[in-house]
Formats: sequence, structure tokens, C-alpha cells
Amino acid sequence: MSERAEDSTTGSRCLLPVSRYSGLSIDQVNFLACQLLALTAAFWFRLYLSPSHASPLVRHAFATLLGMAFLIFCFGWYSAHILTVVAANYLIIIKADINNVHRYSMMTAMGYLTACHVSRVFIFNYGLLSTDFSGPLMIVTQKITMLAFQLHDGMCKKSEQLTSNQKFVAIKARPSLLEYLSYNVNFLSVLVGPCSNYQDYIDFIEGRHVNRRLRQHTTTWSGQNGHHTTPDISPSKTVCRKLVVCSGCMLFFMVVTRSLPITFNVDPDFINQASFLSRLTYSFFSIQAARPKFYFAWTLADAVNNAAGYGFQGLDERGKPSWDLVSNLNIIGIETATSFKTFIDNWNIQTGIWLKTVCYDRAPKHRLALTFILSALWHGVYPGYYFTFITAIPITIAARAVRRSVRPFFLGSRTWKFAYDVVTWAATQLTIGYTVMPFLLLSLDHTLIYYRSMYFYVHIISLLAAVALHRKREPREASKSAPPAQLQPVHSNNNGTLH
Repeated sequence: MSERAEDSTTGSRCLLPVSRYSGLSIDQVNFLACQLLALTAAFWFRLYLSPSHASPLVRHAFATLLGMAFLIFCFGWYSAHILTVVAANYLIIIKADINNVHRYSMMTAMGYLTACHVSRVFIFNYGLLSTDFSGPLMIVTQKITMLAFQLHDGMCKKSEQLTSNQKFVAIKARPSLLEYLSYNVNFLSVLVGPCSNYQDYIDFIEGRHVNRRLRQHTTTWSGQNGHHTTPDISPSKTVCRKLVVCSGCMLFFMVVTRSLPITFNVDPDFINQASFLSRLTYSFFSIQAARPKFYFAWTLADAVNNAAGYGFQGLDERGKPSWDLVSNLNIIGIETATSFKTFIDNWNIQTGIWLKTVCYDRAPKHRLALTFILSALWHGVYPGYYFTFITAIPITIAARAVRRSVRPFFLGSRTWKFAYDVVTWAATQLTIGYTVMPFLLLSLDHTLIYYRSMYFYVHIISLLAAVALHRKREPREASKSAPPAQLQPVHSNNNGTLH
């Protein structure tokens, strides 16, 4: 590790020996240390500070104080940015007109986040790691704005104006200061998320979380002859399984990811000497290799929440408990995705739910474009982010058109359907790699170098497909015979939104 990386850290340096021995940056080591401590504290929290042993006040206070300690340890005085935006938005929650509280919170939180993103670019000049303070600030921004919109729904709108899901998560009263702090900076999610509904979090702290979800599935877990049979809903097995996944992802990162650097895609010698097929192949495998670090961080965060007893979603169709309420990804769904939408529905799921809650479901028109633009703005101000999300708009439109116009011709036999799935899987994975490459390269120069080396082929194909197929519609017979939409099982990670 370089001295420059050591000097750029904003948090504690007490683990520098570990950093030098492991080859990881001090920011990454601090992050891992806090997440492992959070995992240990989460088990203790569930066993010894459970609702039957401690009051909600004690649980809120412990979760808040430990979360603040993590922030200070990892980011030093930069943690003041996170606490400042939380404090400012709490004042909005309690002082502002309730009819406009969601607008004020959105402008304040997103404005502050954007200002920090801009300063981050000028201060660190593309060189800062993903473990800096902007990550927690992004998560807090999601929580602040989601809470404000759900508070507005609960206190300003009539029941018939809300969807069934909005009714379920609507907030009927302003939170107390401790509740607000606990929701935003609790140790379970302060570093890497995920964002979750305020009402779900309060139910968890007050001991109603599991019972509320179980009541939605009484027919599944009620025994015969009217006897009540409660299934084993301990999260221990789920936590162990997710920790095994984390270990595999960490091993993959250390062995494979480092040997396939993303920046090699824009290496001048590689571009000039390698054929298009070789460049396409390396692009595909380097993007695949970049995913496990996200898998690791999000799965570990999910395991921390589950270890504390948070994240119970209900019972699946077999009556088995699901602990995926706050899961941020579905790895199998990602790796087997046969459409652009399926991929993004299973990637960064909680961010997708946030975008759906505050933008997609509420925008009067141009919902898709506005949602992608908000997602880009939330991620930061690096040009690569905007190339990724703006590129995703025509791709999504083209993918919808292809699915609507072409897919029905392959549903007549299992063989043709399998062949269609294989082709669309390969197309989806290549398209995702092409789309997210600027997200990882960040800079405008590198993005243009990469896209020129790829001859802008996905842009061209998407635009041609969108133009050629936009007038075609599903056959009337198919729409008539289509079965009604079914409720997704509780273990499904598809949230139906685009992000």
C-alpha cells in the first residue's frame, strides 16, 4: 500500500499495521473491522438487548451510539457531514409545513449530498476509494427522503390516494429525535446500508417486526385442527449461509478481481493491438470480476441486520422463513438474468425501492428518464455515472420493445424458449458490461476511449431496435389470454422498478 493512500485516510490509523500486512487500504481495513464488530454486536443485541430484555429507549440509544462511534472511527471529522444533514432534516421534519416536508427534505438532502460529491471530485481528483464518507451519506440521504415521503403520505393523503404498499409503510406521526437518529445512523446500516422503511425499523426495535410479518401468512404457519404452530424463525442459519457467501466473494476478490483490472480496458497498447473480439472478451470478464466486491459488502451488511433479528420478510410458499426484507441483491438473479430489467431488479435492490418510492411512482410523466437521472445524481458527479444511466434509457426502451415484439415468437416450444433464454442471457451480460463500464472508469476521457474502442455498438443497436419496434404491440390474443399478475413469493428480490 502506498504512503499516499495512508495519508488520504480521514479515519483512525490504529489499524495501519493490519493494512500494511494485508495490502488493503487503511479505509478498507477500518470498514471491515467495524462491520465485523457490528456483526458481533448484532448477535449480542438480539440475545441480550431483545425487546423482552430491554426497552425501545435502550435499544434505540445503543444502536445510535454505536453507529456514531463507527462513523467517527472510519471517517474522523468527515462524519460531521452525515450528522449535519441528519440534524438539518430533523428540523425540517418537526418545523416545516407537513404538506411540503417531502419537498424540503429532498432538496436539502440531495443538495447537500451533491455539494459533497462536487467537493470530493476536486479534493480527491478521482483517486478516493469507495469507502469514504460519501457512502454513508448516500445511504442517509435515502433514509431521510424516504421517511419524508412516507410521513407526507401518512399525514397528508387520504387512504384512497395511496397504493396498498404506500398504506403499509405510511408514517402517521412525526418521529422523536432519538427514533430519527436511530433510524438514520444505527450501527446495523450506517456504513453500507441498506436503506429500509422507517416503519419496519421501528417495528423491529419495539419487538413487532416478526409478528407483523407472520400475521400476513397465518394460513401458512397455522397447524391443523386450529392449533398454532410457530416455525423456527431464528436467523442463525441464514446468517451463516450469507457469511459463507461473503468468504467466497472475498477470496474471489483477492485472487481473481485484482488480476483483471478495469483500467486495462482503456490501455492504449491493448486497444491498438487486440482485436475487437479480444477487447469484448476482456471487457466481459473484467466486469464479471468486479461484482464480488459489491456482493461481499452488501451480503455482509445483510448478515449484520439478520444477526440482530432484523430483515424477516415472512414465510415462503413452503412455509419456510425468509430473511431477505433488507437484502440488497440476489446473486443468482443477477448472474442468470435474461433481460436488462431483471438484472437491475436484482442489483442494489433497496436503492431501487427508494427510487420507486420517491420518484418512479410519483413522477407525472417521463418516469423512466427522471428515475435514471435521479439515480445518477445520487451516485455522484463523475461523468461516468451519467454515461451509464443515460445509456441505460435507450437500452431499457429497446429491451422492452424486443421482449414485447420478439419474445412471443419463441414461446411455442421449450427448445426455442431455451435458445431464446441463452441468447438473451449473453446479450444481457454483454450489455450490462458495456453500460456500467463508465461507472467504474469514472472519467470522461476513459469513457470515450472505451466506447470508441467498442464502436458504440450497444448504443447503435439499442437505438435501431427502439426505432424499428416501437410501433409494434403485443397480439391482442396474447394479452387476452395472459394470466392475471400473481403476488410474488416473499423470498423474491424483484421489486419491479428500474434504477
